[in-house]
Amino acid sequence: MIELEGVPELIDPVMVAAFEGWNDAGDAASTAVAHLDREWKGEVFAALDAEDYYDFQVNRPTVWLDGGVRKITWPTTRLSVVRVGGEKPRDLVLVRGIEPSMRWRSFCNEILGFAHELGVEMVVILGALLGDTPHTRPVPVSGVTSDPDLARTMDLEETRYEGPTGIVGILQEACTHAGVPAVSLWAAVPHYVSQPPNPKATLALLNRLEDLIGLHIPLGELPEDARAWQLGVDQLASEDSEVAEYVQTLEEARDTAELPEASGEAIAREFERYLRRREPGQGPGPGPGLATEGGDTSYLRDPSSGRTRPPKPEQPGPETTPESAPEAGPETASGRSGPEEPPREGDGAEGDTEE
Repeated sequence: MIELEGVPELIDPVMVAAFEGWNDAGDAASTAVAHLDREWKGEVFAALDAEDYYDFQVNRPTVWLDGGVRKITWPTTRLSVVRVGGEKPRDLVLVRGIEPSMRWRSFCNEILGFAHELGVEMVVILGALLGDTPHTRPVPVSGVTSDPDLARTMDLEETRYEGPTGIVGILQEACTHAGVPAVSLWAAVPHYVSQPPNPKATLALLNRLEDLIGLHIPLGELPEDARAWQLGVDQLASEDSEVAEYVQTLEEARDTAELPEASGEAIAREFERYLRRREPGQGPGPGPGLATEGGDTSYLRDPSSGRTRPPKPEQPGPETTPESAPEAGPETASGRSGPEEPPREGDGAEGDTEE
């Protein structure tokens, strides 16, 4: 029995979760939850026992000094709660941690135990994958669910994925079997610039989450950081003709695929989203951020061959489809990995996505 002391009765709570590791390309998903926690001053009320779920040789604890006293921080998953004010207040239960090393079913059951005790109405799990998408275009974000009714009422994609999965997919299925509505939001991160942070992908996830749960999310400096990130990658890519040519190829493929979506309804829908996100009296956003001069272009290179042009993987993985196979496999040179399947183009992302 989970006992929650000091946690007030929550108002229409939604649980938002993200996990570092295989499902968190560019740290985009975990950074999004961290942003919510920071902007709304979340209060941690629970932490899972690290001994139960983590291999400390894989995720090592850290030692730090607190006023001369040595302390240890263990890798774990923490839960916090934030209250979003306004005309219709609502509470969010934020779950942020590291993909567990073992006992995934017990891990999910413990998370669901908290959700049940807190009266959570829906679980939203954020993820990010490495995809065949150009950094110069809007970040594709797809929303998928295993619940046919939820897919229909919330305009989501009903997942049809089969293959290897991560904790995001396991938790979503656990929610479905427990009768808890669950949605996964996936952002596609360019595989040729996969190192964290990726503020543009984080911003895209928050914008989609805002539409999904009907809350205005304060974005702080994220829009400016996203512009600065893109300008920095533009500059680094332009310094190598092969990389610039490769990015242009991705742009042409993306633009061609999106032509059927260039309808009046699509344009109106995007404009409505813009108006919803804009605060009353808010003027135009700040100008583009400044990209630093020079910089290291090593993250645009293939370390195994010395080539600058982002190579196609030798084994795209079982999750790819003939119509749209991502160029990045489950593992990259950065040690980051995407989930098992890229999002569908029709849902704002490329390919199909695992839950």
